Amino acid sequence: MIRGFRQIAFLTTLSRVLGMVRDMTFAHFFGAGWLMTAWTMGFKIPNLARRLFGEGAASASLIPVYSEQLHSRPERAAILANTTITVVFTILAAIVLFGEGLIWAYYYFFETRVGPRLGLALCSVMLPYMMFVCTVAILAGILNVHKRFATPAAAPILLNVFVIGSLVFAGWVLKMEARQQVFLVAVAVLVAGLAQIAIQIPSLRASGVSIKPAWDIHSEAFRKVVVLMGPMILGLTVTQLNTLADDIIALSFMNEQGEPLGYGAPSYLYYAQRLYQFPLGVLGISLATAIFPVMSADSARRDYGALTKTIARGIRAGVFVALPATAGIFLVAKPLVSAIFEHGEFRIEDTPVVAWTLSFYAAGLCGYFAQQVTTRAFYSMQNSRTPARSAVIAVFANVVLNLILIWFLGTGGLAAATAVCSYLQVVILVGALRRRLGGAVLDGVARTLGKTFVATVLMSLVGAAILLSMHGLPEARWSNVLRLAAVVPSAAAVYLLAARLLRLEMLSLLTGRRDDGHSV
Repeated sequence: MIRGFRQIAFLTTLSRVLGMVRDMTFAHFFGAGWLMTAWTMGFKIPNLARRLFGEGAASASLIPVYSEQLHSRPERAAILANTTITVVFTILAAIVLFGEGLIWAYYYFFETRVGPRLGLALCSVMLPYMMFVCTVAILAGILNVHKRFATPAAAPILLNVFVIGSLVFAGWVLKMEARQQVFLVAVAVLVAGLAQIAIQIPSLRASGVSIKPAWDIHSEAFRKVVVLMGPMILGLTVTQLNTLADDIIALSFMNEQGEPLGYGAPSYLYYAQRLYQFPLGVLGISLATAIFPVMSADSARRDYGALTKTIARGIRAGVFVALPATAGIFLVAKPLVSAIFEHGEFRIEDTPVVAWTLSFYAAGLCGYFAQQVTTRAFYSMQNSRTPARSAVIAVFANVVLNLILIWFLGTGGLAAATAVCSYLQVVILVGALRRRLGGAVLDGVARTLGKTFVATVLMSLVGAAILLSMHGLPEARWSNVLRLAAVVPSAAAVYLLAARLLRLEMLSLLTGRRDDGHSV
């Protein structure tokens, strides 16, 4: 588990760094106004499809059944994988055709505003990407079962490279106006999707997996995948559904007066989401990706004692990395937003709003991390209904809280509702796990939480002291870069040292060595 986590985390860190460069480039060329809002909404549907059908339902429902087939009937595993890919691709192709017709009908006959029309046109260009990226996610799930994590984790890097390259080429080489530039970027997204599929093929062949069309839809294994898939669409992607609800409400309630939300609200949410999703993607999703095949293998062997230990360790690991990440974002939210985005078309007055929103999203990091582990624990047991029920409750609560909190907290209210609902879902899922597997699913969590809290407080005190010592610097972008350069490595070093002194076992996630000095 730890080797897989560290491999995924390294490549995901590279991808997320490039993703941050991508978003800095967006901020430079598009700012936080209507053009960025149009891009955000245009990319929202194909990206949500990736999370729902690819990384979410299709991949997560396939992994436990595919693992079971490899364990009991290896000759049927390849047929199952090919059938799942073929069926999902066919369904998504049909959805794309229907969606294109719907988008253009609405574009021509109903929508008259410039911004929404641009968003619809961009969505139409990028909609086929959902077929490519969902195929990539399913292939990644297959490779993860075969303990191959590098190539799937590297695939998102290609998307960032293509987007950054197209932005820079169109803006600085071709000197396109931003409104034309954005369409070249949309085409680059499609090309990146095809490239992401291509790089998976060599690793699949090395694993003995040959990808070709198959339609064995009447097999018992495929029926299991289908039964699991529907509820998983809600269960694994509740955070994405909540952020989509945030965007829809932001679009519905924004106005010139800024009460309760101003016109830049969807863009503020986008930039804040990119920042809090950095630690979530690098650490939380990497952890869940590495642990899922382990849990699925435990479940396939009916070794529920081992499964319980794996779940408990995953929750402890989530606490170990999420709590300091939350405190770190609280410390440096404003200088972080300023240093990364405050240039080009991104205005200085946009920074406090994005930082405010980011802080509320960050408050939910422990919940987001635990979500990733607990939902996959149920999926490893081929139970997708419990996460789905918890997701329905969380989404409903999120919408209600959104409509209340935006009047008091603005875009921060949308983020706060998402954070609260992440904890609500975790409470429901942990309760269900304890009823099924016993209280051992939380073994050692309280001890890890206590030690992590102490280490985080020490880290925060050092970070706050450094920031206080630099209060004389002007509130300018490069001053904020200096603040980050001083605070982040110092605070991280203090946290790691404190974790070492407190003998936190989860330190092995980062160092690869246990406290006894043995490698893991």
